Amino acid sequence: MSDELDRKIRNFLCISMHGSISAASEQLNVSQPSLSRQLASLEAHLGNPLFRRTGRGLVLTDAGTHLASLAGPAFMAVDAAIAQIRDQFGITQGSLRLATVHTLTYYFLGDLVSRFVHQNQDVNVSFMARSSTEVVKLVESGRADLGFVYDSEVASKELISMVLFTESMSMVVRLDPDNPAPSVVDWSQQPLRLVVFPSGYALRRMLDTCAVPYSVAAEVETVDAMLELVSSGVGACILPTLIPQRVLDQYHLTRITEVTPALNRKVVAIYRADPPPTAITKAILGFAIEAAKALK
Repeated sequence: MSDELDRKIRNFLCISMHGSISAASEQLNVSQPSLSRQLASLEAHLGNPLFRRTGRGLVLTDAGTHLASLAGPAFMAVDAAIAQIRDQFGITQGSLRLATVHTLTYYFLGDLVSRFVHQNQDVNVSFMARSSTEVVKLVESGRADLGFVYDSEVASKELISMVLFTESMSMVVRLDPDNPAPSVVDWSQQPLRLVVFPSGYALRRMLDTCAVPYSVAAEVETVDAMLELVSSGVGACILPTLIPQRVLDQYHLTRITEVTPALNRKVVAIYRADPPPTAITKAILGFAIEAAKALK
């Protein structure tokens, strides 16, 4: 079938659905005279009129009814197949919603999204930084297509999780040239005074379950607020070792990486099992896997 004949049949189906050339013209964004000429050309090609005019508009003739009954389902099946293939196997224009725990925005998500958008400029990517529990809920509810969280937070049969990398923790303290920070810290030997996330956050739960004695100097919901308070001398904090040094330098902070006992956690990507991930989601998941390899 030629493209011209395909378009004429599709336009015929639109006219038959509306029972009006003017209404079909508005939907198709084609002028009424052009649509009328295409219909006349199709009728001439078939050798039969497809509509008859009544006081209520256009009504299908027997030939028109027969064509609509055959062509309508066929075109719908073709359109559905094309949409499915494009969605599952080809990256198309569209949007992608990511949800992530706060700390990953400092050293993982920025570079990941930048590389993906550079190669897929027609895809609009947005990401939401939330607590671990909220990230899981966003993906479960379908409000996020892909989430990045810690494996200990995923306990949903509706989600598939994929381990990306293991993240180690360091102690972050104020930089004091007159009183250098120790190179090694045994957290179990003395209570720590810490600036921490609220109890709903994964890092706080890690501290609460790892038998590290600590007292709460302050609770904050963002990494920036945490670093600001540590810089002011309120206390120390526990953050991923992978957070760039340039971020700590802005607050005149330093980190102690040799800590006992060691605190580690696995970062995972999560997505819904049903419906299956789209081609766009699969594509950025591939980028995430490659980015994670560079961190190992």
